[in-house]
Amino acid sequence: MKPHGSMPPAPSAAFGRRIVILIAAASVIAALSFGIRSSFGVFLQPVSADLGWGREIFAFSIAFSSFLWGAAQPFAGMLADRFGSGRVLVVGALMYAAGVALMSWSSTPAAAHLTVGVLVGLGNAGCGLWIVYAAAARAVAPQRRTLALGIISAAGSFGQFAMVPIGQAFLAAYGWQTAFVLLGIVALVMLPMGGAVTGRAATPQVSPQRFRSAMAEAARHRGYLLLTAGFFVCGFQVVFIATHLPAYVADRGLSAEVGAWTLAIIGLVNIAGSIAIGVLGDRFSKKGVLTLLYLSRAVVISVFVLSPISVVGALAFGAAIGVVWFSAVPLTTSLVAQIFGPQYMGTLSGIVFLSHQSGAFLGAWLGGRLFDTTGSYDAAWWIAIALGLLAAALHYPIDERPIERAAPEGSAA
Repeated sequence: MKPHGSMPPAPSAAFGRRIVILIAAASVIAALSFGIRSSFGVFLQPVSADLGWGREIFAFSIAFSSFLWGAAQPFAGMLADRFGSGRVLVVGALMYAAGVALMSWSSTPAAAHLTVGVLVGLGNAGCGLWIVYAAAARAVAPQRRTLALGIISAAGSFGQFAMVPIGQAFLAAYGWQTAFVLLGIVALVMLPMGGAVTGRAATPQVSPQRFRSAMAEAARHRGYLLLTAGFFVCGFQVVFIATHLPAYVADRGLSAEVGAWTLAIIGLVNIAGSIAIGVLGDRFSKKGVLTLLYLSRAVVISVFVLSPISVVGALAFGAAIGVVWFSAVPLTTSLVAQIFGPQYMGTLSGIVFLSHQSGAFLGAWLGGRLFDTTGSYDAAWWIAIALGLLAAALHYPIDERPIERAAPEGSAA
């Protein structure tokens, strides 16, 4: 990796007041939208047991939610690019909160697929990380962009750290039905944050593009296609672990609380990891950092699978994987903006995210399917390892140089 700039200053010196407010509001939304859905894994075993389902059913609801989130994200991004992020965030937050709360009355697979699958999935497209990432990427200057996205990603990780134990505590104290209602109420905190997540582009558009031209340009860019393919792996790994790790450690003889706290530690450690990798992404080659990130995931998962299960081992795995847990997201988003510029960030990053969520669907659903058919998660773990190696190979040849476009006739040089 080659450095391409000096170390950025502390966030307080790097960002003005307007940007600080935007990042703060975006961080609250990221913490709640990512944190609450990260807690769904602790509900997999009790919901399935109480309703007499195999694990595949509720895992499919989580998987379908992930896929629908990704499928709707480019359209939510288009709306945000056209009408502003604030309105999209408010509508998305309402749908998200409703879906979480209504899961408490879901007693059939169809009802679970509708609430967690459809409502939470569509709501996430409107109030999830990619809308706030796109708003921040437009508003923050390029030399500070990856750091800003790293801060928002760290907030999402803090949400995981906070909300997974809270979800487990609600579950233990009140049962899963009441726990879902309480989480839905917490989700409503996102509503007043939406209005602050807006802003104009930090740099003027020298050569504004038409939408169709921008999409055609991206479709022809080999690096964009490789980035999109590689991000599939991130979705598979993250959502497989978030959905099935609590059940996996319980099956191996540890308590449900150990699984919840392992996910919480992943989120806690990734707070520092996201900011640190955001700084690295601003200083070094983003594709190089991404290559090392996916290699590191493969190594960490391999060590965990091959080691005897224990409380210390599970928590150590949480700490190790937490360093590179969600750090691929700000790097990937910033790389899209670096190559193509911020004008169509909502749409272009949304398309990349669709690949991520396709991987997420496969990770959540296939984990449940393989467990129900084989009685073990072993095959799914090894698939996650192999995909990590593949992602590293895909990211290495990406051309991350910004596209040079001819200025329109009559414009200033």
